[in-house]
Amino acid sequence: MSQTAIFWPMIVQTGLIYVIYYLSSVRRLGAVKSGAARAGDFKLPFTEPAPSATAIRSLANQFELPVLFYVVCLSLYVLNGATLIAVLLAWAFVITRILHAAVHVTSNDLRLRRPLFLAGFAINALLWVWLAVWLLRL
Repeated sequence: MSQTAIFWPMIVQTGLIYVIYYLSSVRRLGAVKSGAARAGDFKLPFTEPAPSATAIRSLANQFELPVLFYVVCLSLYVLNGATLIAVLLAWAFVITRILHAAVHVTSNDLRLRRPLFLAGFAINALLWVWLAVWLLRL
């Protein structure tokens, strides 16, 4: 397997960010068109309507834990540690992020969202453990 395979989960994770940016924009425009908000309401997000607020919060989530994901993936690539295990873990992380975002911007059901977040959190931690083990082998 090529070391570059680690980039595909990163590309998909980045694609998720663009999808949520688009959704946020659509929801904000919809709120303005429906009269639920004024364009100026979005200068400071204190009065953001719930549909766009959940999309914006989901977007913010994509710049929290996934930052650690990008760093560990790039580190593994640089150190030739992007093995099959690392790539599978990376894909598992991205799948949890997609599912988490889908719940966040739809039902926003914490009973579903929280376990998905925790699964992604644990998988991300496993990637870091994999990196540490890989470093110890060098």
